[in-house]
Order: sequence, then structure tokens, then C-alpha cells
Amino acid sequence: MGLRESFQAGLARQLGHPSGLRGRVVGAMLNRRNRAAVVKAVAALELSGTETALDIGFGGGLGLELLLRDAAAVHGVDISQTMLARARGGFGKEIVAGRLQLHEGSMTALPLGDNAVEAIVSTNTIYFVDDLGAAFSEVARVLAPGGRFVLGIADPDLMGRSKMLTDNGFRIRPVDEVETALSTAGLPVTRHETFGHSGLGFHLLIAEP
Repeated sequence: MGLRESFQAGLARQLGHPSGLRGRVVGAMLNRRNRAAVVKAVAALELSGTETALDIGFGGGLGLELLLRDAAAVHGVDISQTMLARARGGFGKEIVAGRLQLHEGSMTALPLGDNAVEAIVSTNTIYFVDDLGAAFSEVARVLAPGGRFVLGIADPDLMGRSKMLTDNGFRIRPVDEVETALSTAGLPVTRHETFGHSGLGFHLLIAEP
């Protein structure tokens, strides 16, 4: 493996599971690069200020920051201990006040109870999930009746042109396959928004059980 390929493989691993000093750098980068997408995804939840919200795979923590502005309480779930530590350092006051709870866990095994939250957002996460059905079933389990789930994904056709992604384990699925998996899990898509973002098209799938 050449130097370029080695660098790309390392970056791809960090995007899926940030760790160590490099992971902290990647977290800050994700906040900058994904800002527009995360802002739009949180806005699509249309929070009233009374909800308990969840950000799955919060990474650099921008989604947590936005949710804390508009929700009564917030949960964050991430598989990366580095991102969890980063969030604990950045949101100490909110944690002490009881407005934010952070959990180590994956999308296929969410560490929350049934019907625990009224709003869930997750952006740029499902590329790292092998069993999409299990992941969406977990989302449906923790989402209270009448709640809303917003899933953000980059355009799969454009992602598929990147050898860095396709050669390093990213699971790139057609949008209609993702919508079908959501519906099968009891999360039918009621709205589908698209916009340009970071040189790629981006999709927001808004699902309501």
C-alpha cells in the first residue's frame, strides 16, 4: 500500500470511529465540514422546546449543541470514546445541569429505554452500519409515538465515485433502499429533502412512525 492509500485508509477509519489525537482533529473537522447538513437536519425536527431529543453518532458535537438550544433534554450516543470525552469536556455545564446525557453505544444497540425520546437525528452514520434493519428497529424502539426521526446521508451516486470511500469499507446504499428499510422498521418517510453540500448532494429523510 502506497503512502496515499495508507493515508486514505487511515482517514476512512477515523471517520467511522474517531480515536486518539487524530480522532479529536477529525471531530473538529466534521463540525466544520458537516455544519450545513447538521443544521438542516436538526431544523427538520421542528422542535418546540418540550422534547427529549437524541443525536446518534454525534461525532464532533455540533448536533448536540444545536439540540440543546431547542430541546428540553438531550441524549447523545456515540461508539467513540474519544468523541465522548470531547463532548464531556465541551458540555460540562449541560451535563451537570441534567440537560445532556452521553452514552457509549451503537446504532444497532441503543442504550436507552423504549419510547425514551420524541426526536432523533443522525447524520452521516449509516455508512458504518452493517445491519440497517437492526439499526432502524432500534431507532423505532426508542422513539416515542408521534415522534420524528431525521436521517441525513450524502448522495450515494456521488459517494460511489470516491475510491477512498469504496475501497475502505463504507456501506453506500441507494436512497430507495434506505427508505424501504426505514418503512420496514415502522419508520415511513413522510418527507424527503435534498440540497447541495460540500460538493455532494445531500438527502434528509424525515420519518414519523
